[in-house]
Amino acid sequence: MRKLSSSFAVILLAIAALLAGPATAQSLNVDIVGGVKTATPIVVVPFAQAGGAPLSTDVADVIRNDFNRSGKFRSLAKSDIVEFPAKGADIKFATWRLLKQDYITVGRISDAGGGMLRIEYELWDVNKQQSLLAQAFTVPAGDLRGVAHQIADQIYQKITGVRGAFWTRIAYITAVGLGNNTTYSLLVADSDGYNPQVVARSKESLLSPSWSPDGRKIAYVSFESGNSNIYVQDITTGSRQLVESHRKGINGAPAWSPDGSKLAVALSYVGNLELFVLDLASHQETRLTNSLSIDTEPVWAPDGQSIYFTSDRSGRPQIYQVASSGGSAQRVSFQGQNNAEASVSYDGKQIAMVQGNGNVYRIVVMDRSLGDQVRPLSPGPIDESPSFAPNASMLLYAATEGRRGVLYAVSADGLVRQRLVLSDGDVREPAWGPYRQH
Repeated sequence: MRKLSSSFAVILLAIAALLAGPATAQSLNVDIVGGVKTATPIVVVPFAQAGGAPLSTDVADVIRNDFNRSGKFRSLAKSDIVEFPAKGADIKFATWRLLKQDYITVGRISDAGGGMLRIEYELWDVNKQQSLLAQAFTVPAGDLRGVAHQIADQIYQKITGVRGAFWTRIAYITAVGLGNNTTYSLLVADSDGYNPQVVARSKESLLSPSWSPDGRKIAYVSFESGNSNIYVQDITTGSRQLVESHRKGINGAPAWSPDGSKLAVALSYVGNLELFVLDLASHQETRLTNSLSIDTEPVWAPDGQSIYFTSDRSGRPQIYQVASSGGSAQRVSFQGQNNAEASVSYDGKQIAMVQGNGNVYRIVVMDRSLGDQVRPLSPGPIDESPSFAPNASMLLYAATEGRRGVLYAVSADGLVRQRLVLSDGDVREPAWGPYRQH
């Protein structure tokens, strides 16, 4: 059962968790679908390399792909690059004006000794022939992808004024195998799907990964004990802690508070599924909702003062909002037959959700300044688990294609989609992590 109003299906799945077995991490296959003709044209010239063996990572390619999937930029195809300047003094601006490029990035890589590389880059305004950025990094040879993402972030911010989110990570669940031979894994990867690392592996279902605000921990649900329990795992040290609310019944849908001190969760030990806030230091538990309906899928507002959640108290699942200290809840979503799985942008202005109409479930975004009106962001028919990038310029979601689960990273305007698919198995329940600490 994949759908009953998005992850309401997960709640029912929780009652009858599936069996699984061990696995190895697989990389996601990546391709970019669509493009934006009005996006800003930019050329990223292949970085010059001063001697040494060919590098395993093409820094310019990574930057180019970051720009293309953002929806804000349109990178000149590598095959259309006709000149290869390595520094600003070598740029022939007339060439790039002829090719209708607004910006050009050039760079060079040299050996810094001790297994380190020095990467230098420059960003130039083609029409003004003006230098906008010039920076250098000295990094381990194995971290070229990370540096490329950081360069893309800096260029993105310089041109758009918005902090880039390419040097971030995503978490997701994979399911490989069939029936009793299925394997569930929680993985963390770069925002573009590369460099996957296994965080947890279980013989039972894994669900609902949620990043701590500092990006060091992930809360998730595991059925390894035969009951759904919430765990918090440090992804740096590998240490893991069982959250105190491990009572009989459903313990699910963890969501970190903006300050990282609390978890909002959905617990059923009181009879039906209700929302609670758990203080991780004092283990104090605050009940937020008290209804005869299913209340689940909490997500905090950025100011920490309120929590959005899914409830079927109106007859069908809809998005509601309640103070983080408890109290009466207000309905937020009204368009569509049902709405679930809210994700809130960093500034609180946008709410992404799964909207169901008939048998079609797609991702929509509500701009709170425009009331309850929504705009579609995905085509359906079975899309779920939206998760905003930390700058809200992109959004991750899961889709069902045939019998397989895949992920999409879509630009905020919906015009560019990056497809992330596992070569053998399903990938689902994505969660976009916070900005990384330098």
